[in-house]
Amino acid sequence: MSNLAAHAPADSVDALIKSIRIPPRPSLLADLQRELAAHEPSPEAIARIAARDVGMAAALLKLANSSFYGGKRKAKSVEQAILFLGINQVASLMTGLLARRTITADSAALATFWDISTRRAHAMVYLSRRLRIGETDVAHTFGLFCDTGVPLMMDRFPGYAATYGAAALDEARQFTALEDERHHANHAAVGCLLARNWGLSADVGWAILHHHDHAVLDDVATPDSVRSLVALSLLAERAIRKYQGDGDCPEWNKGGARACAYLGLSDDETGDLLDALHEALHDDA
Repeated sequence: MSNLAAHAPADSVDALIKSIRIPPRPSLLADLQRELAAHEPSPEAIARIAARDVGMAAALLKLANSSFYGGKRKAKSVEQAILFLGINQVASLMTGLLARRTITADSAALATFWDISTRRAHAMVYLSRRLRIGETDVAHTFGLFCDTGVPLMMDRFPGYAATYGAAALDEARQFTALEDERHHANHAAVGCLLARNWGLSADVGWAILHHHDHAVLDDVATPDSVRSLVALSLLAERAIRKYQGDGDCPEWNKGGARACAYLGLSDDETGDLLDALHEALHDDA
């Protein structure tokens, strides 16, 4: 599973690499991943890496003390944040902060891109904890990165905003079908390539590639760690739509039943879970 590009559409991989600018991995992220790969990663070393960027350290503390990550104790330093949250969760938060800084989404069509991505990441953490599925740091990273192909596609193709809008309203076809039809590429494949280039986990890359492919939830050949991320992302999407005041959610209509079946949730359990998540999103606003 390490070669994520091999799972993108074979005839489009070369074209994607050549025509779409994939931002290089930030040097701070490379240093962080190098420390994480050590036999015994050092919390002190990770704190020093974060402290090299004052904005990073401040943002990390703010996230660590938010309702989604913090408990009754409040971290007063990066070292305390690492102690309270653990190395992997802090590394995930740092990776997300670097992504927001590196992948620009400043067009009018993407004005709320990172706000929604951050809210999705928080929702994924909440669901992972509540259902005791997977690792929260992996859920956070996936939630933040799953749509990072969107701004890259928009930067490459002038008409992509219209494509994305139409695909989002399509109640029948897979979201990426219209993207492939018009641009011979889609944001899921591009996001998968970004995940590979940035050294993210194979599970995150696979889940990004398949997060609109709801049939994967029934595919026993696909690892549970990947299918769980896809299923949780549908619940997160439904809750975020409700938070935004939008009663309709085409993605949920297409894949929600499969997601609940995979997670073993009844209709009542799903309703209660979504209500609790909706309340948590408001508390964190």
